[in-house]
Amino acid sequence: MADKEATLYEIKSGAAWITLNRPENRNALSAILVNELYQHLLEANEDPKVRSIVITGTGPAFCAGADLKSPPGASVSGGGRAVAYPEVLTTIQDSGKPVIVAVNGAAFAGGLGLVGAADIVITAEDVQFSFSEVRIGVIPAVISVVCLPKLGTHHGMKLFLTGERFTGKQAVDMGFAHRAVPKDQLVDAVQEEIDMINLGGPNAVIECKKLVRRVPLLSREEGFAETQGWSGRMFQSEEGGEGMAAFREKRKPSWVTEN
Repeated sequence: MADKEATLYEIKSGAAWITLNRPENRNALSAILVNELYQHLLEANEDPKVRSIVITGTGPAFCAGADLKSPPGASVSGGGRAVAYPEVLTTIQDSGKPVIVAVNGAAFAGGLGLVGAADIVITAEDVQFSFSEVRIGVIPAVISVVCLPKLGTHHGMKLFLTGERFTGKQAVDMGFAHRAVPKDQLVDAVQEEIDMINLGGPNAVIECKKLVRRVPLLSREEGFAETQGWSGRMFQSEEGGEGMAAFREKRKPSWVTEN
């Protein structure tokens, strides 16, 4: 198993697809898998050809949570630095590229951190989710930082206390995912999101992600003051000028290419 890649990496239609590739242990978050996921995220962020990032899994599960035999932060072979899981979640949220999580199968415990950190979540409608930590006497401590802002204390309290399972459809109802589709339509649904992102100006997409993360941290007065300047810079940018010119001339802007 040592020669098998724990994650796969492929670029399609301007999106970097990162696939968790240890189905034999339900894509659990081993030190090796976390390290490879982190490196692929960095690679995608540095690649100018990549407009968005997709994280999904192989096999019947998306991610079963921590690998209790080799948890994130444990030593890795070759003497490389072990990446802590919060570094991965922070990298997802701080990424200049939109990160889409495609939940292909069961997502439990720490695996839900990837769902919480993602910008867009598309899930198969009948997959099972669970904050199952309480069932083994621990708590979803680290992942609460990225999951509770989506769930809120109302849903979070019940799900954390009980460890009960909920479906992809229920995840959408609770605001934890954006879309739930039949499993055989998952890839197509993700591609629809990629295609829509590709219609936006590359810099505008980056700035929109920053905007959504930044504004909730500001008071109303701070928000208006900061965003007025932000808006002005975007309207005066080269990309903004091209977008407005394309609108006036009834043509596609330069960043929209035919696949």
